[in-house]
Amino acid sequence: MTRLPLPDGPWEAWELRRFDGSRLTLAAGADLTYHHGLEVELTDVLYLRCPTALMDPVFREPTAEERAEVVRSTGEEPPVLLAFEADGGGTAPVRCLLAAEAWAVRQGRFPR
Repeated sequence: MTRLPLPDGPWEAWELRRFDGSRLTLAAGADLTYHHGLEVELTDVLYLRCPTALMDPVFREPTAEERAEVVRSTGEEPPVLLAFEADGGGTAPVRCLLAAEAWAVRQGRFPR
């Protein structure tokens, strides 16, 4: 499975920027008001459990239970499985899980 390798940077704020049912783009930066400096793009998304906006995600290896959850839902072991906890705006961290066929990380200056 996949542990998301991120370049160093101020990636506190995250949001689901685009999702067309197949391709998902997550934007990250210190402040997403005018621009962001990182994009994580997942292609051929198979499973999505994540709020549209979050703060300070902590990426980790998926648990056996999370893998089983995705296999039950999709019928197969995905090539990419990202798991993390983040502040979703509530009183407790949100457990997020994303499964896809492929992913890419892009760094730069992306306007809003």
